[in-house]
Amino acid sequence: MKSFCIDEQRSTEKQTILPLKALNALCWLILGTLLTILAPGCADKHSAPETKEQFVLSDTMLHNMTTSAASYDSLRNELKFYGKIAVDNNKLIEVFPIVGGNVQHVYVALGDYVKKGQLLATIRSTEVAGFEKDFKDAQNDVVVASNNLRVAQELYAGKLSAEKDVLEAKSQLDKAESQFNRIKETYNIYNMKQGAIYQIVAPMNGFVIEKKINQDMQLRSDRSDNVFDIAEIGEVSAIANVNESDIAQIGLGMDASVVVLSYPDKIYRGKVDKIYTIIDPTTKAMKVGIKLKNTDFLLKPEMRATIRITHTDREQMLTIPTKAVIFDKSKYFVMVFKDREHIETRQVEIFRQVGDITYIRAGVQAGEQVITNGQLLIYDALND
Repeated sequence: MKSFCIDEQRSTEKQTILPLKALNALCWLILGTLLTILAPGCADKHSAPETKEQFVLSDTMLHNMTTSAASYDSLRNELKFYGKIAVDNNKLIEVFPIVGGNVQHVYVALGDYVKKGQLLATIRSTEVAGFEKDFKDAQNDVVVASNNLRVAQELYAGKLSAEKDVLEAKSQLDKAESQFNRIKETYNIYNMKQGAIYQIVAPMNGFVIEKKINQDMQLRSDRSDNVFDIAEIGEVSAIANVNESDIAQIGLGMDASVVVLSYPDKIYRGKVDKIYTIIDPTTKAMKVGIKLKNTDFLLKPEMRATIRITHTDREQMLTIPTKAVIFDKSKYFVMVFKDREHIETRQVEIFRQVGDITYIRAGVQAGEQVITNGQLLIYDALND
């Protein structure tokens, strides 16, 4: 009985082991089949590496592209200052009324262009009435003195008076004529007209840059300030405020460029023609004047200006156009052009940028062509 139980147990274990072996064999068979199927694909994937297509400049980009050769040039330094536009004092006239009275008419407005002799305003004045009375009195005195001289000459011819009477009458006539001419000249100088009218006229061609008079205003005879300022602004000055630390670097004749807020894209060029040798106690700066041509009259007095003054050293350094420089990832690059199939991205080390010129320490060689137009598109295409 015991022997039978042992044999039955062994038979049961054997039946359990056989299916497990069969299952393991089946798994290995499936795994082998999958590896056989996938292996060629993996082998093909590793055996065919990805190739990058070479960049070639298209005809359109080549046609629109411009280049410039790197070359040596004298090293320039640029100093930047702030200031304003001012009128040349020699071309500015303040107009004062010489009499008081009531302003009848004002014929110009602030900013108007006027010509020499043009009527600006009229004033009715009691002082002019007094001048007019003096003028008429002097005119009558000339007539009376002239008649007295004629009578004295007739009496002297008839032996009824002495020669001294003729000489005295002639002297009185000379005095009367002198007084009359003086008052007449005053009339002409101050543009006085009959009816006690005083005319204010423009003393020169220019623009009305200040106006302190209005119609019906009452002007005092002791008024000491001007009523108009007339300025010729065909030529103006840009006044730069130079810090004490930069004074030693400024000299007469240096090139300067001026830009005003109103026209940021327009550059006015001139030269330093005046250095004021005093320090402003308020700003602690010295003023420097740059004379500018203003034929279009766009520059107006008191406009704020940015002024750049440059000077050239004897030292030379490699230069390229500033517009050729690309700034990316906190570095500077240029695109060096050899031909349409050979364009190189080159990192450069910048020494200084002065306007449209950039001085290079390293990165390009003299004579190499750098792209100055369309370089950003090419840079993006080559460096994606």
